[in-house]
Amino acid sequence: MKKIIVLFLLITSVQIVKAQERVITTGVPFLLVAADARAAGMGDNGVASTADAYSQQWNPAKYAFATDKQGFAVSYTPYLQSLVNDISLGQVNYYNRINERSAFATSLRFFSLGEIQLKKDYDDPGYNVKPNELAFDGSYSLKLSDHFSMAVGGRYIRSNLKIQDQSNDATPGTSFAIDVAGFYQSEEIAFNDFNGRYRFGFNFQNMGPKISYDNTKNDISSNFLPANMRIGGGFDFILDEYSKVALNLELTKLMVPTPQLDANNKTDYNGDGVIDNLDVSDAYADYKRINWFSGMLKSFSDAPGGFSEELKEFTYSVGTEYSYQDAFAMRLGYFHESPMKGARKFFSLGAGFKYNVVRIDVSYLFSASKVKNPLENTLRFSLTFNFGDKYDDL
Repeated sequence: MKKIIVLFLLITSVQIVKAQERVITTGVPFLLVAADARAAGMGDNGVASTADAYSQQWNPAKYAFATDKQGFAVSYTPYLQSLVNDISLGQVNYYNRINERSAFATSLRFFSLGEIQLKKDYDDPGYNVKPNELAFDGSYSLKLSDHFSMAVGGRYIRSNLKIQDQSNDATPGTSFAIDVAGFYQSEEIAFNDFNGRYRFGFNFQNMGPKISYDNTKNDISSNFLPANMRIGGGFDFILDEYSKVALNLELTKLMVPTPQLDANNKTDYNGDGVIDNLDVSDAYADYKRINWFSGMLKSFSDAPGGFSEELKEFTYSVGTEYSYQDAFAMRLGYFHESPMKGARKFFSLGAGFKYNVVRIDVSYLFSASKVKNPLENTLRFSLTFNFGDKYDDL
């Protein structure tokens, strides 16, 4: 019971701090957490980085440029470890580059909130529940030219957070979503002192119906999925045949409508001539009635503060990776979100080691914000196995 109280206090405190701001919240936010250590080490940056086994979360179109025919990977991310020790995010990935032009991939993400004991009173022996969420993905990528590929992906989402009691059931919330992604990688270009290569990528993720724990499936009781747009670019400084430095920049925006009012609203929203809490309630109900598809379209032009507030809804990350002989890598990254929209700011660092077909990646996060990050001071681990024929798309 202590754990569930801690979790609710943490969530509530963040919402109170942000009550005067328009933070966009969604269902199943675990879909936005960087589950692999490589991208996490570069500030949650992966839409335009080079292909790896974890491209499913960032940009599945990159699989068409994978240098190994097949890859299998697992990762583990502790969550809120400063408060509890059994909340975590795990991920399993597999991809297969079918031929020179196409590939398919699949992945499973599992977010566990550990074991929670529920009691009616002190003497009640109680019972244990294990709330969890998962997402099962599949994608297909195809090269449309020697340097550009696109991909489509599908995702089944299941959120088993509802706790059963005498007044309700514990039916999990379910939904589905699609991704549409693209990736461009140039030829190696000769400069005066080094060679270089450009990379560009985009991914429209988690586009699908709202998720609800209510059997009526009405919009009022449903939550938007964390649909988002990722766009980014990168450049490889190829210093010699052994060493390479990659720089990556990524912009991300939630394609979810902006809440129009907050608890401090002073507008007569319902037009009854009286400014009261009903105005906020009516605005909230109208917001929840927005259809998921129209909500995606509205999300680019509905910020009450106009264009300047729309810009604040973009997050950006900058990441760099130095690799030597594709056997050792060092990474640095920075992630920034406007204080008005969540205030996530952090630095990250990481490292990767490869021996034969096995690669191990680790990353560490340092928060740079006054708002505590649930992944602060957390080590993330990833293990990748690459095997099969080699492809030369570089």
